[in-house]
Amino acid sequence: MIVFLVTYVVPNFAELYRSMQAQLPLPTQILIAVGTTARNYVLLAFGGLVLAILGFRYWSRTPSGSERIDRFLMRVPFAGAVWLKYQVAQFSRVLGTLLVGGIPLMQALDTSADSLGTQVLRKVLQKAAKLVREGQALSQSLRITKVFPGLSIDMIEVGESTGALPQMLASVAEFYEDDVSTSVTAALSLIEPAIMICMGIFVAFVLISLYLPIFSLADSIRS
Repeated sequence: MIVFLVTYVVPNFAELYRSMQAQLPLPTQILIAVGTTARNYVLLAFGGLVLAILGFRYWSRTPSGSERIDRFLMRVPFAGAVWLKYQVAQFSRVLGTLLVGGIPLMQALDTSADSLGTQVLRKVLQKAAKLVREGQALSQSLRITKVFPGLSIDMIEVGESTGALPQMLASVAEFYEDDVSTSVTAALSLIEPAIMICMGIFVAFVLISLYLPIFSLADSIRS
């Protein structure tokens, strides 16, 4: 809708006002300048956007690109914490299922790490697996990496001490899955009104800017 308003409606009003030789207020001049420029370069901008998306997708699939994206996501406020919790839930679910199926811990750790689509956590889990091979407990190995949430490590430690690690991993997965679902629902409930408010402000600005010259002309005709 924004693209349609800026690249089609605004240039049409610009031609109308040009034919009327109307004196335009500053907001209308700015809007018309943006609209006419956008119409002239809309195809070029669309092609550049498509190329940028394709280039980003190719770069994101490389090991270095994927790792940089993961590290960026982890630093994003709120979204980074939700992303990490989702990865922890996925890891716990896979590891717990493998242990219930009788897979040895080391092999299950390697398989769980490979199941994650993030280079950062994959390296973290490889480091943790190395510590486990050296005799460390899984909870202590994950704590040393300083990436996993403290609550998940505490729950895993309880599972190790009680001999119910697979069941506790399932509980970790369920807890963080519910947490992620709640956080995403709350974020969407805030994002949707914010988008509507921004859209309303933009449309109001366009309408006011386009019709200000008409009101000015009407006042001059009356006078």
